[in-house]
Amino acid sequence: MNLLIIVSDTFRRDHLGCYGNAWIKTPNIDELAQQSILFENAYCGSFPTVPNRAEVFTGRYVFTYYDWSPLPRNEVVLSEVLGKAGYTTMLVADTPHILKDGYNFQRGFSGWDWIRGQENDRYMTDPIEIRFPCSPEKLRSPHDTVVQYLRNVSRRTCEADYFAPQTMARACDWLERNRAIERFMLYVDTFDPHEPWDPPRWYVDLYDPGYDGEEVIYPAYGRDDYVTREELKHMRALYAAEATMVDRWVGKVLVRLEDLGLADDTAVIFTTDHGFYLGEHNLIGKCIIAGGTLEATPLYSELARIPLLVRIPGSEPGRIQGLVQPTDIMPTILELAGAKDPGTMHGRSLLPLIKGEVESLRDVAVSSWAITQDVSSGRRSTVADGKWALIYGGVAEGQTTQTTSVVDSVRRSEQAYMPGKEPELYDLESDPGQERNVFDAERDIAAQLHKNYVDMLRAAGTHERYLKPRLAL
Repeated sequence: MNLLIIVSDTFRRDHLGCYGNAWIKTPNIDELAQQSILFENAYCGSFPTVPNRAEVFTGRYVFTYYDWSPLPRNEVVLSEVLGKAGYTTMLVADTPHILKDGYNFQRGFSGWDWIRGQENDRYMTDPIEIRFPCSPEKLRSPHDTVVQYLRNVSRRTCEADYFAPQTMARACDWLERNRAIERFMLYVDTFDPHEPWDPPRWYVDLYDPGYDGEEVIYPAYGRDDYVTREELKHMRALYAAEATMVDRWVGKVLVRLEDLGLADDTAVIFTTDHGFYLGEHNLIGKCIIAGGTLEATPLYSELARIPLLVRIPGSEPGRIQGLVQPTDIMPTILELAGAKDPGTMHGRSLLPLIKGEVESLRDVAVSSWAITQDVSSGRRSTVADGKWALIYGGVAEGQTTQTTSVVDSVRRSEQAYMPGKEPELYDLESDPGQERNVFDAERDIAAQLHKNYVDMLRAAGTHERYLKPRLAL
């Protein structure tokens, strides 16, 4: 069986029609969902972009020992295992962080194609005039990342020049040229709808026609009080427009599979790494960045819950409630491919769940910033069981000064978000927006979730120095 994996960065689950959205146009992914197994309770694992890809490529909960950094040489990775099983493996990506600066996530692939210029990729140096689309103080890293990005895209003339279109078009071309290969895995990774949000105007006009104010295309991460309500509404429209553009071009890849006669022999997986706050919890972004500091915000559902669609030739479509995570992608692919289990993975194949042989793979899903920083950094994990979500960060002993390269490979000092804050517990059925912390009233439930969390960390082989400060609730 051939394999097609599409990862669309920062694609919020609740912005897809197949997950209940009624105002954003995503017809192609929605059609894929009708042909697929849709997982209702898919949660991100290692957060954010780079740790997620490490998790997808290794099947391991890397947040227990690894943070934003190059792919370790000793990791057993998906591409190499499939290569030994006789697969031709291809990576097509515009997501810069997994390829630039020696991050080396192309390791083991038979071939790889990097579409240059996304976000802060040091691509063009053309001395052109740069005009910010809004007041620079509303932008994250305006004089570094935004200036670099605007240089990188200065030669665009049509929709085909945008990043997601380029990436999907290159994937289509590869399929056409390689359609006679006996077995392949094509891994496609697009950074959109991650910011900067600057899709063609006709997509934006679907959601906020006639807007003539400032466009905050690469918003500063932090509290949402630095933009007007009109600007925030337009930011949501920009993000929705990016989602629709991604959907349009994902659709072209799926059609090309059909045109080439490959669809009946190719399993398709569509997913993302995490979501994005668009004013929920009074936050914009996925953390708080102020000058040279970063604060790791909690992973509420807008960030933690993700879409996951799996279309397998010959399998009946449907919806599954069981808790699943990105660690399960590699073991699923290896089982579909008939490849040998390397014995290094934490995740489990989704196929027994899909076939109805089991009702669940785990008691809880854990979504987490890397726990390799000292607990005083304020990094917290989200522990969800489908009804409840516990947000917990361990017990700090003193304060240490730390630095991090998360979330964009820029080195910053790290400080705690709301230091000393108690754990949070939410009833996801009665309070899906996670506005009422019931930790004090439901300590027994919190204790059980915490136990499951510690059990998961132990099962993953977490080092004692990271485990010890998380043993007490």
